[in-house]
Amino acid sequence: MNQKDLNFLRDLTEAPSPSGYEVPAAELLRQRLKGVADVVETNVLGSVHATLRAKPPAKGQSQPAPSVMIAGHIDEVGMMVKYISDDGYISFDAIGGVDAAILPGTRVNVYGTGKDPNKPQLLRGVMGRKPIHLIDPDERKTVTKIDKLFIDVGLSGKEAKKLIRIGDVITYGVGFETFGDGFAVARAFDDKIGVWIAARVLEEVKKAGGARCDVIAAGTVQEEIGLRGGATSAYGVNPVIGISAEVGHATDYPGIEKTHYGEAKAGAGPLLGRGPNINPVLFERLVAAAKKTKTPFQIGPEPRATGTDANPIQLSRGGKVAGLISVPLRYMHTPTEVLKLVDLEYAVKILTRFVLDLDEKADFTPR
Repeated sequence: MNQKDLNFLRDLTEAPSPSGYEVPAAELLRQRLKGVADVVETNVLGSVHATLRAKPPAKGQSQPAPSVMIAGHIDEVGMMVKYISDDGYISFDAIGGVDAAILPGTRVNVYGTGKDPNKPQLLRGVMGRKPIHLIDPDERKTVTKIDKLFIDVGLSGKEAKKLIRIGDVITYGVGFETFGDGFAVARAFDDKIGVWIAARVLEEVKKAGGARCDVIAAGTVQEEIGLRGGATSAYGVNPVIGISAEVGHATDYPGIEKTHYGEAKAGAGPLLGRGPNINPVLFERLVAAAKKTKTPFQIGPEPRATGTDANPIQLSRGGKVAGLISVPLRYMHTPTEVLKLVDLEYAVKILTRFVLDLDEKADFTPR
């Protein structure tokens, strides 16, 4: 991965964007695709749609190929300020699937809007809890619930209330790093990598001279609290094909039962979703694109609704051609999500080939 693309990934993961507060990440996507896409639009929910129009029809081509939307959600799990005590301690609640077990002792970022709602001020916070010495033996055996935790921002109550408002958002206070043999760790690969993949596919299709179809790179919002952006983008953009670019659970580390969750290895290629949420013709075309480009891939079994934007995409209007491509991710919804960078590039390669191979004769009706 070149430095420009790595910096884009770093910036996306470090941009604070809990569900409903995605503006910083959305702006990065808009700026990245300005001058690449023919049009970049943002809907009233905050989802970004960057469209590369189909190139002029070839001789004998009567109509464009089916339009394709590649969607990655730009929101991340996070927290929200609910109460500020007179001593300056913050009570909070989760936005999305936050695991209370990992919170005690973590550092967090509090984005205070007390001085200027349009320019949140970054404040360091520490997740507080009684030390083990002061916890009863029976209490040590249980996970401390979120409503029993608090955040210490090192300020008096007066100062804290001046800088922080109820409803301000909180993220894990960590950044992006590369480590080991091609691995990277960050707090919000779920699903900033999907946004990165969608943007990179648009860039690669443009570099190839365009496709015979409209291609839309979508950064959808509020996936973590109900797949909302995926539903509204699929309806509003109305593509024929909608592919969710996501993270999937890697199962290549201790404690994960492969007979239950399947096998997914970081670095062995993206997972191509297969199951009732996925159009079978689309799945086979993605497999064909991977084989044509000699790109590693894995099959991701999805026996029910996937819990990704592929689900509302499939059900939009009269039904869409839905697909799912996922990068194997370790330790999902923690401050230390881990993946192998090469899997992102593999996903871009497969999706770019798939898009470029589409023509007006493509038929996705299961037969």
